[in-house]
Amino acid sequence: EVALIVFSTRGKLFKYSTDSGMERILERYERYSYAERQHVVTDPQSQGSWSLEYTKLKAKIEILQRNQRHYMGEDLGSLRLKELQNLEQQLDSALKQIRTRKNQLIYDSLSEFQRKEKALQEENNLLSKKLKEKEKEKALAQRGHLEQQNHQGQNSPSFLLPQPLPSLNIGGTYQARGSECEEEGPRPHTRTNTPMPPWMLRHVNL
Repeated sequence: EVALIVFSTRGKLFKYSTDSGMERILERYERYSYAERQHVVTDPQSQGSWSLEYTKLKAKIEILQRNQRHYMGEDLGSLRLKELQNLEQQLDSALKQIRTRKNQLIYDSLSEFQRKEKALQEENNLLSKKLKEKEKEKALAQRGHLEQQNHQGQNSPSFLLPQPLPSLNIGGTYQARGSECEEEGPRPHTRTNTPMPPWMLRHVNL
């Protein structure tokens, strides 16, 4: 159920309501709003509970603020010996927990660094192995290339090889070559007492 009342700037009234009618809606609104106000006024217990809850929360906040100042080393003049001892024990316990947590973080960091170092070492070893294999393959390829060149050199035509020089018989007669030797046949070896020329002696001595 909706009731709408609008006054313009000149004081003219505009109104709208659903099927229930404007008067009925306004009466219902008045009745419910009055009952709600009466319930709030006539319920002191609820007001007292809210006030008590507020007081408790305020006291807790003050205690927490005071403890925080004590942990910071402030406002210690009002504390007695036993309270100071309790505060010292609390601080020692907190320091132990802090150191334990710090050592755990340091240990975790060292473990992570060792894991990364191990991974890098394994990667380095793998790269070194691959490099050695490539160098070995390169050496084998060069060796095969040299063997192939030597094999091709051995299979080259015989006319490229140097021909042996003709032999020279210095002790006596010369041995003829070619068709003349074949026609005349072998000649008997004769030894003469004719002295050898000086130029031939020099040649033999050399």
